Amino acid sequence: MTITTLIKSIQDIMRKDTGVDGDAQRISQICWLLFLKIFDDKEQEWDAIQPNYRSPLPSRFRWSNWAKDPEGITGEELIDFVNNDLFPALKALATRAGVSRQGKVVGAVFEDAYNYMKSGTLLRQVVNTIEEDVDFNSSNDRHLFNDIYEKILADLQSAGNAGEYYTPRAVTQFMVDVINPRLGESILDPACGTGGFLTCAIEHLNKQVKTPEDKERLQESIHGVEKKPLPHMLAITNMMLHGIDVPTNIRHDNTLSRPYKDYSPRERVDVIITNPPFGGMEEDGIEKNFLAKHQTRETADLFMALIMHLLKHDTGRAAVVLPDGFLFGEGVKSTLKRELLEEFNLHTIVRLPKGVFAPYTSIATNILFFDKGGPTKDVWFFEHPYPTGYKSYSRSKPLTIGEFDLEKKWWGGAARKGRKVTEQAWKLSATEIVARNYNLDCKNPHQVDVVHAEPEVLLAEYMELAKQVQAAQATLKAELLSAMEHGA
Repeated sequence: MTITTLIKSIQDIMRKDTGVDGDAQRISQICWLLFLKIFDDKEQEWDAIQPNYRSPLPSRFRWSNWAKDPEGITGEELIDFVNNDLFPALKALATRAGVSRQGKVVGAVFEDAYNYMKSGTLLRQVVNTIEEDVDFNSSNDRHLFNDIYEKILADLQSAGNAGEYYTPRAVTQFMVDVINPRLGESILDPACGTGGFLTCAIEHLNKQVKTPEDKERLQESIHGVEKKPLPHMLAITNMMLHGIDVPTNIRHDNTLSRPYKDYSPRERVDVIITNPPFGGMEEDGIEKNFLAKHQTRETADLFMALIMHLLKHDTGRAAVVLPDGFLFGEGVKSTLKRELLEEFNLHTIVRLPKGVFAPYTSIATNILFFDKGGPTKDVWFFEHPYPTGYKSYSRSKPLTIGEFDLEKKWWGGAARKGRKVTEQAWKLSATEIVARNYNLDCKNPHQVDVVHAEPEVLLAEYMELAKQVQAAQATLKAELLSAMEHGA
C-alpha cells in the first residue's frame, strides 16, 4: 500500500465518523494513534536491549495489548476504554511524581490530546489499518513512517491556518547548512512547530556521530519548545522518527511566558535556528516578562529579544526568519536592531522573495544571521532571485534547496572570507545603518525595480494608453488632411 493510499484509507474511515470534524481533527486523531504505535514499537526495542527497562504504561494501556489484535475490543467497549481509561491514564503521566523520562514524553503528548471518534467500530478499523500496514522496527517501514509523516505535514499545510507551523524544507536546510552546528553544541528552536529545523540539525549532526557516546551527546543537545498541542505532538513524533528516542527536551510550553530574568547563564545555548511566529500579538501581561526597553505585545519582537539573550557569550550564533516589518520598523524594533549592531555581529541578511511562504502569507521575509560578541562592522545583504521564468513560487513550484547554491558559493565558508559585491550581493557599514536610523530595509542597488501590478490595473492602464494613442492618431490625421486641403 502506498503512503497516499494508506493515509487516504484512514481519512476515508474517519469521514464516516460523526465526531470528527474537518482535516485538522482527522490529522490530530491520526497523530495520537501513530504516536502510540511508534512508542510501542520503540518499547519492544527497549525491552530487548535494556535488561531493566520498565514501561511507564500499565500493561493494558500498551498498544500491543489493546490495539494489536484485529479481533480485539471494538464498538462501545473500545470507545469507553479509550475515553475513560486510556486517555486519563496517559494524561496523568504529565504530572505524576517519579515517572520515567519515557513516561514524561507520553504525558506531554497526551496532555492536550483528544479522541474525536465516536464510533468504536470505525476506530477499530483505523487501528487495524495502522497495525497491519506499518512496523516501526522494520528498517523499510521506518522509512515508510517518515513518508507517512511527510504526507501528514502536507495535509496539515492545507488545513486552515496550519501554515504557521511550517517552514519550507529548503529554507530550514539552507539555514542549518550555513550555521553548521557541531556535535556537542546545544541547539534550540524556541518556537519549534513540528520540528523541521531540529530534524534538519539532527540529520546534519548524524554525519559527525562515530560512537555510542556521540549519539548520546546528540540526543542531549537538541532542544525545542512549542505551545500548541498538535504541532508539539508532531514534533515529538518527528524527533522519535529521527533517532531521538526520549525527546524530553521538546517541551510543550510558551517560551515567552517565562520571565527573561529567570534564565541563568548555564541555560544559554550555542545555536538558535528558528522561524518565530510573526504578525501575532501576545496575550496581555506576557510583555511584563521582558525588560522595559523590549516590552511589546508583538510576538516576533519578543522572540528576538529572548533569542539575543539566550545565546552564549562569544560563541553563540543564530539564524532567524523575520518579516520585512522588522527591518524597517521603529520603537522596540529599533532598540533590538541597535543592540544587534552593538553587541552582536549581524553579518548577513538574506532577503527572500515574495511567495516563499505562499499560500499562508505573502509577506516578504528575510533570514538574519548573527553571532554573539559584537560590534557589527558591515552587514552583507544577499537578495535571493527567482529562478529563470518564475514570477513567484507556488505549491507546485516551491523554493528548492538547489537554488541556495548561489548563496553557498558566495558565502566564503565558515570564516566568510572573500565575499564580493555582485548583482545579488551588497553591503552597508554599521555607521551607514545607524545614519539610516537602524533601517535595515536596504534595496538592492544593482537592480531596477520592476513593478508587477495586478492584471486588472495593468489592463486599465493599457486601455487608457490605447485611448490616448487613438486620440493622438485622430488629431494627426485631422492635421494632415487640413494641411493637404490648404496645400491644394
